[in-house]
Amino acid sequence: MAAFKPDPKYKFTFGLWTVGNPGGDPFGGPVREKISPVEIANLLGEVGAYGVNFHDNDLVPIDATAAERDQIVRDFQKALRNNGLKVPMATTNLFSAPVFKDGAFTSNNAKVRAYAIQKTMRAMELGAEFGAKIYVFWGGREGVESDATKNPVDAIKRFREAIDFLCEWNIQQKFGYKFAFEAKPNEPRGHIYFAVTGSYLSLIPTLKYPDMCGVNPEVAHEHMAGLNFVHQVAAALEQKKLFHIDLNDQEFGRYDQDFRFGSANLKHAFFLVKLLEDYGYNGPRHFDSHAYRQSDYEDVKEFARGSMRTYQLLAEKAARWNADKEIQGLLKEINVEDAALEKLTKKFSAANAKKLLAEPLNHDELHKANYLPYEKLDQLTMEIIMGVR
Repeated sequence: MAAFKPDPKYKFTFGLWTVGNPGGDPFGGPVREKISPVEIANLLGEVGAYGVNFHDNDLVPIDATAAERDQIVRDFQKALRNNGLKVPMATTNLFSAPVFKDGAFTSNNAKVRAYAIQKTMRAMELGAEFGAKIYVFWGGREGVESDATKNPVDAIKRFREAIDFLCEWNIQQKFGYKFAFEAKPNEPRGHIYFAVTGSYLSLIPTLKYPDMCGVNPEVAHEHMAGLNFVHQVAAALEQKKLFHIDLNDQEFGRYDQDFRFGSANLKHAFFLVKLLEDYGYNGPRHFDSHAYRQSDYEDVKEFARGSMRTYQLLAEKAARWNADKEIQGLLKEINVEDAALEKLTKKFSAANAKKLLAEPLNHDELHKANYLPYEKLDQLTMEIIMGVR
């Protein structure tokens, strides 16, 4: 057990809304008493987390007075110091208040759009007070139930305008934020704009400050759409746009379950951890999940400890996979290199095209020479994961 004590190098973080989740759902109210941000900080300090993240209204109620706000901030800052916690990321709640019933940045009402930007500006100020350097945008209500109600082209333009404005605010105020966009296909809206991580990766180059903007993919959100999350993260890594990541788990095709990381799809979790570790991801590993409805706060602590422990166990198994001689031998057998042909295909030129067309590449011969031991490789992977290898 001691060997897997939470390691600060992984920057394990939880949200105020995660370990503080009182266990309510659409069919039943809370089953745990609500605990304060200070109590949450104490809980996270006890389990050994690196940090805590928050929406503006997780920390400061939306109708708090200026004096109440300042007192809450002071109390929380003291709790962070007492527990050695950092705040790497902050975000805005643009989905809970009734005013956002038809979206925030994409609302059909210009006054609501202006209020959403104003609220975000103030929330960015709040996050900056705690030293946050990543700012996440999840468009929980940015969508529709019927396309009769909103023009999707206008919605995309309005979202872009809001982000460009907030990038300028970030620069003017010298906050130093990196913006990270979080996709989700549905829930609470029937259809949410920017449904998958790739949607944001295609939007970012059209923004005024693309270098400031990246993504915050979440396991559950891509699994809701039936997608392979590892592939979405790989796309973000390859484009150098993985600014933050939300770790949890999810049965494919279900509602947003936010299970403990690795608790539903262990093989997917293994390959995700392996990808992050192999490519040297150095950002926060944020657990955007919550304990089962049946848990009390002692069990919530086990949920938090388990989230971190599972990641570290899988990181150890990924290192074992990389060092396994038989696995590495299979990979060498599978990955067939041909320097001469690769030289022709890496960069187009008229000469290379002519040479490639002249190459005697026969599909039937290539097929017969290309049977691959994938069953064996996958079974060896399973044995690594199950701890018998």
